[in-house]
Amino acid sequence: MLLADDSLIVREGLRALLGTADDLEVVGVACDYEELIACAERLAPQVIVTDIRMPPTFQREGIDAARLVRKRHPGTGIVILSQFDDPEYAVALLSEGASGCAYLLKDGVAAKDQLAKAIRTVTIGGSLLDPRIVEALIRPLGDADLSPIEEELLALVAEGRPIKAIAIRRMASEADVAASVEQLFLKLAKQVTAGGAAGLRNLRRLHQAIVDREEQGNALSRLLPSGIADRLRQRGYTSNEVERLVVTVLISDVRGYSAIAELSDPSRLAGQLNEHRIATSDAILAEHGTVMQFVGDSVMAVFGAPEPVADHADRALAAAGSMHRAQLAVNGRWAAEGLPIFELGVGLSTGLVAAAFIGSEERAEYSLVGDAVNLAQRLQQLASCGETVLSDATFAALSRAPKAEKLGPTLVKGRRGPVIAFRVPALQPDRSASP
Repeated sequence: MLLADDSLIVREGLRALLGTADDLEVVGVACDYEELIACAERLAPQVIVTDIRMPPTFQREGIDAARLVRKRHPGTGIVILSQFDDPEYAVALLSEGASGCAYLLKDGVAAKDQLAKAIRTVTIGGSLLDPRIVEALIRPLGDADLSPIEEELLALVAEGRPIKAIAIRRMASEADVAASVEQLFLKLAKQVTAGGAAGLRNLRRLHQAIVDREEQGNALSRLLPSGIADRLRQRGYTSNEVERLVVTVLISDVRGYSAIAELSDPSRLAGQLNEHRIATSDAILAEHGTVMQFVGDSVMAVFGAPEPVADHADRALAAAGSMHRAQLAVNGRWAAEGLPIFELGVGLSTGLVAAAFIGSEERAEYSLVGDAVNLAQRLQQLASCGETVLSDATFAALSRAPKAEKLGPTLVKGRRGPVIAFRVPALQPDRSASP
């Protein structure tokens, strides 16, 4: 495991405490956020034991660093040690899932082998909370001094509901709701000014809700053009709205991924897969494509939907080339680290599709249905490492024909007749910088 705390005395005390357990080994220590991230990347520990507040700002660096490591290396256990019994820290830790996480108060870690028990628990994906944190989480806020109506109003504001929506829900005028919101904010401000802990908690709750919504919006905007992200956030769509569009569909797949997965450490492989997805999605977004979905090592994108564009085939081919180049750059770094490389096959298909938002207000997906989607999947199977295979329709739609090999009539799975396709050869690694 990796220990992180800005106090040398605490670090060494924890090391000595854990040294009494035969099945636990400390592989490294860190004293701040940056060192924790760096050590985790270098040592790949099974578990991180960290304080909440560390340099540089002494806010919640421990939780933030641990969550970042978990994103890069899924499966890493997290044990947070704190001298604060504020349940908000526990909520921050568990907000992305409780599996493999523990939150303990420092003054109790030595009692009854609590720390060692927590480490063993998160190693196998379990979770554990200090009993005092559990009590604080379920204890009513006795000093909140908010009426049930005010509590409901605070929740609605925290959810991001506009005044008009709140007014409809409460069957009141917009002016009355606006006045109630102003009074609520004034009340919370007075509680904080007077030193009221409940007022501060409620303001934190409101602030965190706003931050979370912003982060969700940013994540959505990374995957969809801004106009569509806005439509989703504002619920400005209907589940039965269907558009017929001519688009170019892109589907990529990692060649030999099953063999790579069989021989790779799952945590390391998850980190590689994440890097691959970032590189490919950035290439797609740079050409104003829409990332439709990630399925394992496969990526699906569309050009020309939801916003129609005339040059969708050109954009798709440019994105495919950028994906190959980006993956070559990533592969160079992986090879230097002794990691297996990913080599892509990409298929492009142009044709008429039906496009629609499918789902509910809570969860909706922008989906495509049509032969062009199925054909893109089949064509990528014809692409060897680093190659892109285009349908006849895609090749014809290009404003400028690339250097490509025409494939004779080819039978592909799921189609009655043969198809004509074009293979764009693989890019060669840039060795101009080599000595």
